[in-house]
Amino acid sequence: MKNNIYAKRWGKSVQNNYGVPEITLIKGRGLVVQDVEGKIYLDFLGGIATNILGHAHPSIVAAVSKQVETLNHVSNYYAHPNAVLLAEKLVSLTKTKKAKVFFCQSGAEANEAAIKLSRKSGRSHIVAAQGSFHGRTMGALSLTGQPSKREPFLPLLKNVKHVPFGDIEAMRRSITKKTAMVIIEPIMGEAGVIVPPIDYLQGIRELCDKYGALLVIDAVQTGMGRTGDWFGYEYSGITPDVITLAKGLGGGLPLGAMIAIGDSADLFKPGEHGSTFGGNPITTAAALAVIKTIEKQSLLKKVRKQGQRLIQELALIPGVSQVRGSGLLIGIEMEEAHANEIARKLAEAGVLVNAANSNTIRIAPALIVTDAQVNKFINIFRKVLTNGG
Repeated sequence: MKNNIYAKRWGKSVQNNYGVPEITLIKGRGLVVQDVEGKIYLDFLGGIATNILGHAHPSIVAAVSKQVETLNHVSNYYAHPNAVLLAEKLVSLTKTKKAKVFFCQSGAEANEAAIKLSRKSGRSHIVAAQGSFHGRTMGALSLTGQPSKREPFLPLLKNVKHVPFGDIEAMRRSITKKTAMVIIEPIMGEAGVIVPPIDYLQGIRELCDKYGALLVIDAVQTGMGRTGDWFGYEYSGITPDVITLAKGLGGGLPLGAMIAIGDSADLFKPGEHGSTFGGNPITTAAALAVIKTIEKQSLLKKVRKQGQRLIQELALIPGVSQVRGSGLLIGIEMEEAHANEIARKLAEAGVLVNAANSNTIRIAPALIVTDAQVNKFINIFRKVLTNGG
C-alpha cells in the first residue's frame, strides 16, 4: 500500500478538519517511526509533545498490557488504585500542602474544567493571551487567542479579554475585581514557542492575589518534563491556583488532568462536573509508568542538557534568525517565511517536525532522545537549509 492510496481513502471517509495527511505511519519505536511504504523517519514532533517517552516504550507497554488484562474501565461511580496513585503523585509534584486532581481525556477538557471551577467564584470575566492556544471545544476556544480559529464559530463565551503575551502592563489594565481567572501558558507552543519575560508569571501571580482571581497555568504542552521541569512554570517561583495537563501525561494515551491547589481544591461539589473516561485504569497505568520512568532515568536533567545543546547549535545555522524555548520544546525561527517548505523537505530527508507558523519550525522530541539522534537532527536541518530549503 502507498501513502497516496491512504490519502485518497482518508479524503473520502474522514472529515476535512485536518486536511489530508500525506504520510501514513504504521509503527514506531522510540523516536523512530515507519510509514506504510517502509520509509523510516526520526520523529522530532512527538505527536505534538505527546509521546513523551517515544513510541512503544517498554514501561508503558508493560503497564498497559498488564492493566488491560485486569480491569478496563469502571466509570466514575467506583474508585480504582491507579487513579488514586496517580492523583497522589501529581499532588506531590506540585510541592504544595494541599491539592486535588480532576481527570479527563484532553487539554481542552482540562481547560473547560478550569473555566467551570472559576465560575464558582460568582465571577465570569477571564483574561487570556493573544496568540494562546487552549483547545477547540467552545469554552476552550473562547480562551484561545487566535482569531483564525475563533471567528468561524462566533459567538463564543462572553467576557473573555485577550491581551498581548508577555506584557505585564496589559495584564495590569485588564485584571479587576470582576476577573474569575487568568489563564496563561508558561511558553506559548502553538504560537511558535514564545517565551515570556522571566518575571512575567510572578507579576501575574501578584495581580491575581490582589484581585482574588484564579491563576491557571496551562501546562498541556509544557508539562510532564518537556521543559526540564514537571510543569514548566517552576523557574518563576510561583504557585498557581490551577494546573491543566494532558499530552505527555498519558505517554501517548488520551489522558488529561486539572490540578486545583489550595482553597481551589475544594470548589467542586458532587455532581458539578464529570468525565466518563477520565482517569481510566489503562490510561492512568500509562501515566504512572511515564512518571516512574522520568524519575528513574533522571530525564529532567537530560532534557535541560539536550535542549540547551539544540538551542545553541541550531542558532548557528545560516538561515535561522532565532531559536526559542526551554528543554525539548523549541521553536526555530527562519529568516524567510518558508517554514512549511522546510518541514516538507525535512520529511523528505527523514525527519518529522511541525511548521507552527510561516516562519517557525517547532520541535518536541521524546525525552529519551539520544545524543546521536540530536546530532542527526542538527546535521539534517543544516543540510536542508544549506541546500536552499
